[in-house]
Amino acid sequence: MTSQLDVQTVDVSYGGNQVLNQIDFTVEPGQIGCMLGPSGCGKTTVLRAIAGFEPISRGRILVNHVEFSSPRYCLPTEKRHIGMVFQDFALFPNMSVADNIRFGLRSWNTDQQQARIQELLAMIGMPASGQAYPHQLSGGQQQRVALARAMAPKPGILLLDEPFSSMDVELREQLAREVRNILKQERVTAILVTHDQYEAFAIADKICVINEGRIEQQDTGYNLYHQPGNRFVADFIGQGVIIPAEVVGGFTVKTELGIISSDMLIEVDSGAIVDVLIRPDDVVHDDHSDETAIVVEKAFRGADFLYFLRTDSGTEILCLAPSHHNHRINERIGIRLHVDHLVVFERTQEAYSQC
Repeated sequence: MTSQLDVQTVDVSYGGNQVLNQIDFTVEPGQIGCMLGPSGCGKTTVLRAIAGFEPISRGRILVNHVEFSSPRYCLPTEKRHIGMVFQDFALFPNMSVADNIRFGLRSWNTDQQQARIQELLAMIGMPASGQAYPHQLSGGQQQRVALARAMAPKPGILLLDEPFSSMDVELREQLAREVRNILKQERVTAILVTHDQYEAFAIADKICVINEGRIEQQDTGYNLYHQPGNRFVADFIGQGVIIPAEVVGGFTVKTELGIISSDMLIEVDSGAIVDVLIRPDDVVHDDHSDETAIVVEKAFRGADFLYFLRTDSGTEILCLAPSHHNHRINERIGIRLHVDHLVVFERTQEAYSQC
């Protein structure tokens, strides 16, 4: 059974210290949501409030329109029909894989238990591993078993608290994609907490970017990257720089690197100076361009180089180029802008450079 989760203007405070401030979002049945943000931003507290581990001081948490939490009421955790996967997996070391999965099925009869265990073992790609013990498994296999155990009783909502944090970067993204496929196959409503944007991109349908207890923006990963709603999101999601530009029309700005046009109206008067976000993929390496910049640093990424460039005016920008374009430090290369998504911020007194 899939469930709808509604978190409505929720506050959480510890001893007068407000940790969450008006957290408000909805996760539809079968959708995967994500709380994404830096350490200490409050994202795990959101998860704990949903699970019933933390009382809320304002707002409401509802599942399928039934109130689970309010300042006056908190449904006990064991009655919420919510599954959880923790950072350390918390598998029982003295139990086999099958018995770990069976743990949440004690109220089912034996035939139902066995059928569900075999169904989940097949789903996580470990059909012959039921008699193995956790210490005999790789980290990725343990993660799958923890997921299967949490999903076994078919919870209405599944909460995942940084389940990939102990793994290598490459394995994290692979497992995130695998977990997404499993959750979608089971049509589970889920919430992931992570500080890793690439995990969030790989698994989530909708991402809430949290900063200092507030949701800064909630959207798809694509929109958060290409259409950040404020400077914090622009800084936290992806890489880029902010450069000055002059508004020369309702849909156009002029920068030292050229004219950039937008499909959306720029709500600033013509002639005004604004800040424009330039991502590495907005800067194209072009040997035939009249615009050039000096290579200051470079980072090899296999298929690509990330070049750190400096223009003649001293502006620093980033450029992502195929790795067969292997240029030396201090070499001058041709560049041009190719911006599909113009992101404009009003100019501030603070000097913004690297984003």
